[in-house]
Amino acid sequence: MGEETKGVYIQNLTKKFGKVVAVEDISVQVGEGEFLTLLGPSGSGKTTTLMMIAGFELPTSGKIFIRGKNVMMIPPYERNIGMVFQNYALFPHMTVFSNVAFPLKMRKRPKKEIIQQVGRVLEIVKLPGFENRLPKQLSGGQQQRVALARALVDDPRLLLMDEP
Repeated sequence: MGEETKGVYIQNLTKKFGKVVAVEDISVQVGEGEFLTLLGPSGSGKTTTLMMIAGFELPTSGKIFIRGKNVMMIPPYERNIGMVFQNYALFPHMTVFSNVAFPLKMRKRPKKEIIQQVGRVLEIVKLPGFENRLPKQLSGGQQQRVALARALVDDPRLLLMDEP
C-alpha cells in the first residue's frame, strides 16, 4: 500500500528539538476507516506525532501521506483534518456556537451553512441549547464535547485526538 493508501501513511518520521529527539524514525500505515491508538509514556512523542500529521509541527525528516498525497508542504487548514487538543484549546471569550463555528468561518462558509452544521454537530455531542454559553460555564466533559464538535463540524477526512 504505502504512498498509495487511502488512509494515512507515515514514512521514517523524525522530529528533533535541538539535540532532543522527540520522535525517531516512525513508520506506520492506517487504512481509511481504521482506528489507531498511540500508546506510550509521557514524553514519548505521541502529541508531537499528531502535531506533525496535522501540520502544526514540521518534521525534521520523513514523509506524511494522507489519501496518497504527500502533505508535507500543505498548511494545516488545507489538510481537512479535525483535531481535538489535550487541553481542548477553546477560545474562552467565545460562546459554544462561536467556538464550534470557528473552522467554518475561517473557510468563509455561508452563514446558513454555519448555523446548520453547528446545530448538527451539537446534536451529535448532545449539547443542543448550549450555544450561548462560554467555556467557563461548562463542565470539563462538556468542554471536551465542544472541542470534539469543533473538530467534526467541517466533516474532516481524518480525526486526530490528543488524549481524549
